[in-house]
Amino acid sequence: MWVVFALLGAVFAAATSILAKLGMEGINSNLGTAIRTLVVLVMAWGIVLGTGAQRGIPDIIPRGWLFLTLSGLATGASWLFFFRALQLGPASKVVPVDKASLVITMLLAFTFLGETPDTKTIAGGLLIAIGTFVLIL
Repeated sequence: MWVVFALLGAVFAAATSILAKLGMEGINSNLGTAIRTLVVLVMAWGIVLGTGAQRGIPDIIPRGWLFLTLSGLATGASWLFFFRALQLGPASKVVPVDKASLVITMLLAFTFLGETPDTKTIAGGLLIAIGTFVLIL
């Protein structure tokens, strides 16, 4: 089932990039990021409140708060840099380079989460890295 959700995430991420590129014309990239963030915030809290998930807030341990906060800061930085790059460059090149984060995620998962790399994961990561460098050159 995770594959279905991952594929849906990829489809919506692709739509996000194209819609953002179309919406960025004549708009400061930081303002565009803030508008998108506000929409995401309202949508996320709407889902939380609509499903009653807010009842779990008292159960979040300090370590969870720390890493979710750090993740939020990393997300904000990622979106700011991505929107600026998208404003300056073509979506067909910016988005694939941005997705080089897949390779970095793999390396971090192996290093910090103790995940074991297999041959297919390494081969896939190498192909993504090579493709990224081809786009940059």
